[in-house]
Amino acid sequence: MPPVSTQAIVLHSFKYSESSKIVRLLTRDLGVQSAVAKGALRPKSKFGATLQLLSEGVAQIYVKANRELHTLAEFDVSRQRGDLARDIRRYAAATALAELIMRTAPAEANPLVYDHLVSALDRLEAVTDEQIDAEALSVLWQVVGVLGFTPSLDGCARDGRQLPAGAAKFSVADGGFLCATCAATGSGPTLQPEDRAALERLLVDERESRPTLSQRHAAAHRRLLARFVRRHLAEEHELKALSFWEALPWNDM
Repeated sequence: MPPVSTQAIVLHSFKYSESSKIVRLLTRDLGVQSAVAKGALRPKSKFGATLQLLSEGVAQIYVKANRELHTLAEFDVSRQRGDLARDIRRYAAATALAELIMRTAPAEANPLVYDHLVSALDRLEAVTDEQIDAEALSVLWQVVGVLGFTPSLDGCARDGRQLPAGAAKFSVADGGFLCATCAATGSGPTLQPEDRAALERLLVDERESRPTLSQRHAAAHRRLLARFVRRHLAEEHELKALSFWEALPWNDM
């Protein structure tokens, strides 16, 4: 049976035996898949350096029915995204994004998730240093939405009541903002009008709408997003790359 050819991005790889690797790939046609790259660690391997984290290309995969581990026949790399490694903030956001998709995206095909990851990585490479914090928050929130967990911003997350303008309590447990009645028994931070507006703008796929965030406000938004992801997508499991991105002391950069 011939291999399946599909666009793919390397989400993770690790050593398997003395000469091989297992790679986790987000593919456009098969979803998230694991495959053995036989001989990838040999000096003259046909894979060479193509299986680096976030490398993008065309994968040839021998798919085994009813198996979770397949065989990677070829990986023709088209982009390795070296610009993401030019500073720690870009790389931390990109690896958090890859980890989020690897750990929470469904195995079945979802081209929208693939296209969003490509777009997100493009944006992280191209954004200015001044806007990297806001862009990283934006691409992560938008992928959360593509995975089906967009927070409730306009209506109360409990009773659907329309929310007035101004400060509002954001309940991670309930999945969004609460009206005044529900907020009385809900937990979570109260976002002041400017922070609430910033969150709303971060979820919009328009670069011109990005808010300008101070280091303190960016850190608060990272904590909120990380808590939301752990509660609704990761089922409270630890995501190491996400935790690194959340906690890195950006003011020391």
